[in-house]
Amino acid sequence: MFELDKWQEILTSLRRQKLRTGLTAFGVFWGIFMLVLLLGFGTGFGTRIEGIFGDAKSIVIFWPSNTTQLEYQGLGKGRAIKFTPEDVEAIRQSIPGIQTVDGKNNLGNWGAASYVVYGKESGSFTVRGTHQGWAPFEFIKLIEGRYVNSLDEKEKRKVAVIGTRVKEVLFKNGENPIGKSIDIRGVKFKIVGISRSVEPGSDAEQNNARIYIPNETLRQAFNQMDAYQIIIFSPKPGVNPYDLERDVKKLLYERKKIHPDDSGVIGGFNMEQNYQQNRDLVTGILGFSWMVAIGTIIAGVIGVGNIMLVVVKERTREIGVRKAMGATPTNISLMIIHESLVITVIAGYAGLVAGALLLEGIRALLVKLGQGDGLFASPYIDINIAFMALSVLVITGVLAALLPAMKAAAVNPITALQDE
Repeated sequence: MFELDKWQEILTSLRRQKLRTGLTAFGVFWGIFMLVLLLGFGTGFGTRIEGIFGDAKSIVIFWPSNTTQLEYQGLGKGRAIKFTPEDVEAIRQSIPGIQTVDGKNNLGNWGAASYVVYGKESGSFTVRGTHQGWAPFEFIKLIEGRYVNSLDEKEKRKVAVIGTRVKEVLFKNGENPIGKSIDIRGVKFKIVGISRSVEPGSDAEQNNARIYIPNETLRQAFNQMDAYQIIIFSPKPGVNPYDLERDVKKLLYERKKIHPDDSGVIGGFNMEQNYQQNRDLVTGILGFSWMVAIGTIIAGVIGVGNIMLVVVKERTREIGVRKAMGATPTNISLMIIHESLVITVIAGYAGLVAGALLLEGIRALLVKLGQGDGLFASPYIDINIAFMALSVLVITGVLAALLPAMKAAAVNPITALQDE
């Protein structure tokens, strides 16, 4: 029940020690404020990492990296290995943990650029094959039009999805690229979509300067029907990607008749390792944030306890009068605890609000400056975590007030009334 007189009394008591109360409240405020900022950037970084990796966080990539170095089953060394559609189908049929698997080609050597023309404009861009639903594997998102679909692949349509950098170079007059045709090594491709990289930094620049076409179209139009340059696969939910990588590699070694000890013939990259490294970094940032913030909060709470001890000492005579007039030890203890709660709750909530507002301001500024896709460009605070921290603060504030409250409750009214 709200009692106006009680709260007026608490505020009057706190105003008697304005400087001490203010400094103590600032310590609590700063602890929550720093917690919100650090967790905001840490949580935003974690969300950005999840957004970048998405469905591609467990993909595995294999490519022929070397010729065979050992003789095996009557076959000599020095054999070049090629991945074929039959290999892809064998993986799909033989490995139960496979969710997605397919081959992929690049126009020219992997990472090489091709000359592309539109009207009087031209540029050199990487041209890659892709498949339906593979935008997450390419670390891109569609901003206009559509992506490659199953009919494009089945009918080997000459369609293309271009990156934003390709659009800037070839369509400088602001013309809408959707529906226009570009010339790739003498072959016309109709633009059906525009993509933007979800990766930060230089990786984004590379992705935005790429053109994606149906992989089967690339193989047929540019005479790459004999092999895939790489094989990409991903595990079903719950399947360990490292176990899957081992099983697929074993199958390919058997199909290509490669000696089990002949290492380096098939190169591989498991995205899970890269993803886990980034997740560990996020965990480290969040753990460090909690350590710093909790240390600051504890310092603030200790300050609250100290100021309440001073309050009890200065109000010993008043407490004695209250007890002489019938106040119980519980009433006296609650009076001290209430004063402690006023400091911790008001200062903690102010720190929470100030931190959240600053995070929103930083995020808006980064977006305005064109840095909205950076790793730390989307800071935010999970409201549940924020209020959990505030709850912890309140509980520790109460605990910090227990010693002063017990000391106040133990005051002997006769001794207190004699105190000058």
